[in-house]
Amino acid sequence: MEMEKTFTAFEGATKLACASREALTAALVAMGYGPGAALLVFSDETGRETDLDLSAPPPAPAPRKRGRPKLGVQAREVTLLPRHWDWLGRQRGGSSAVLRRLVEEAMRRPDPAARRDAAYAFCTAIAGDLPGYEEAMRALYAGEGFAGAVAHWPEDIRAHALWLAGPRDGSAPQP
Repeated sequence: MEMEKTFTAFEGATKLACASREALTAALVAMGYGPGAALLVFSDETGRETDLDLSAPPPAPAPRKRGRPKLGVQAREVTLLPRHWDWLGRQRGGSSAVLRRLVEEAMRRPDPAARRDAAYAFCTAIAGDLPGYEEAMRALYAGEGFAGAVAHWPEDIRAHALWLAGPRDGSAPQP
């Protein structure tokens, strides 16, 4: 799940499931949720609330694309300056391999600002009315005391907020 975008569904203060968009939709439908269900679904990448279509049948498989689909490789256009192409040409393994290595390296580095913003978006949507919300957001942006500020929040909300705000370096799985 680390490489694909994941989403988390809550009913009130209770976390129901976390999965890719398609898998989460299927899981929620299997749990008996349908259109109009009182659910909150959040992107784990951005912390923003999103919608799921719980009435539609599962999507048909996508048509085959160029690239190496069994490996998940997709061919797309990349536009670079000539000096960038020159540098890529001097690297081992070719341009595509170098770009993949650079992207993988960048993805492994946690982005504290993005994590903080995702936690803020999540907390604003689901915990904005909870006691201590403002203090928790000040602590989040101050970079210290966030865990203590949310300690009295409902367990699932607290755990997800802390997970979103954390480094997300792949070492700690989602609660």
